Amino acid sequence: MWKFNLSRATGTVCRIILVSNGEPLADQPQFKQKTGNTMSLNIRRVVTSHDNEGNARVKIDETVTNMTASRPGANASVIWSTQGYPVDNDGERDPSGDKIGTTLANGTVFRVVAFGPGVTPRNHRTDSIDYAVVMSGEIDMDLDGEIVHLRAGDVLVQRGTIHNWINNASTPCVIAFVLISAKPVRAGGKTLNAHG
Repeated sequence: MWKFNLSRATGTVCRIILVSNGEPLADQPQFKQKTGNTMSLNIRRVVTSHDNEGNARVKIDETVTNMTASRPGANASVIWSTQGYPVDNDGERDPSGDKIGTTLANGTVFRVVAFGPGVTPRNHRTDSIDYAVVMSGEIDMDLDGEIVHLRAGDVLVQRGTIHNWINNASTPCVIAFVLISAKPVRAGGKTLNAHG
């Protein structure tokens, strides 16, 4: 069972410490780097569904195996994705093995990413609103030269801004993202389309 411990909010920042069985999530072995240069994510994925009588059941309970490396130093796993609104919860299809780009047009993507120390830069913008929880480690987010330092327990709402993830620490930073399709941003009298 997860417990969320909220520390005192200061300004617009609220730190959340994720705790499981009395131990901070960031200290648990599945979020630590193995020896050498190989990063590993040991993520348990639980997905619910219904049986033929309409009773709630666990459909999937597994350790994810669909890890991909989109660039040197970044490993990711798509946990679930959907297409269309409202989302259709009928059926038994598992979309986690589908080939999906960063976002999914008219859909959602739930992804966990481990950014290793010195991860290769990727300045990018998505046509989505992204909800993110830093699960372990720390990382810098570069927004057109403005650097924001994020640590385990921080949450982020990314609203179509150009950004890059920089890990100057000695351990990986693990972030859970939910990306929801959105219209391209309009700012300064122009449309800022996805790229990168």
